Amino acid sequence: MKIEHFAYQADDPAAVAQWYVDHLQCVIKRASAPPGNARFLADSAGAVMMEIYNHPRLTTPDYRAMDSLLLHVAVSSEDPAADRDRLVAAGATLEEDFSVTKAGDALVMLRDPWGFALQLVRRADPMI
Repeated sequence: MKIEHFAYQADDPAAVAQWYVDHLQCVIKRASAPPGNARFLADSAGAVMMEIYNHPRLTTPDYRAMDSLLLHVAVSSEDPAADRDRLVAAGATLEEDFSVTKAGDALVMLRDPWGFALQLVRRADPMI
């Protein structure tokens, strides 16, 4: 089996999705009208998709209050430090600055402007 998408609740799915399009090279594959305002986004390779939606029955979690290791989206980056600077200039906030793991992976943990954790990763040894 193959993962089709993962999803998360946001107060303003259209704005969140547009930020991901503008700054993470995502592409909107499908959009729906209120009340859900769902946006299905594909990554630049068209290999992974996420849904950002607002279900009126649910309260949006306080993502900023969650430890970023508990829930985050990891995106591949050729230059995590440069992408960190570019994304912070676009409204992201720095959670954990540039580090290199024992395996040689370069990591930066940010939060998008709505508080959802976003990890930039350059793998020493690509896993996929």
